[in-house]
Amino acid sequence: MITAGQLRAARALLAMDQRELAELSGLSLPTIQRMEASDGVVRGNVDSLMKLLDALDRAGIILISEGDVSDASGGRGVRLKNDRS
Repeated sequence: MITAGQLRAARALLAMDQRELAELSGLSLPTIQRMEASDGVVRGNVDSLMKLLDALDRAGIILISEGDVSDASGGRGVRLKNDRS
């Protein structure tokens, strides 16, 4: 899943504000705000989380989960896809 920190980092990489992410994902601004205010893993209903993850994927974000193989020492994170359009 995605943490609040990853969500904020993803928006920063995309130079996107909360309102833009809400529009891209089809979620309300208050929903995005609640997700980002979460402590740790973002909580929400499955449909909202899937919309969020799909929107980030379409925008070019790759989520790095705890324990995923990465070039660095590990831990959660985000990166941009190489083939962003």
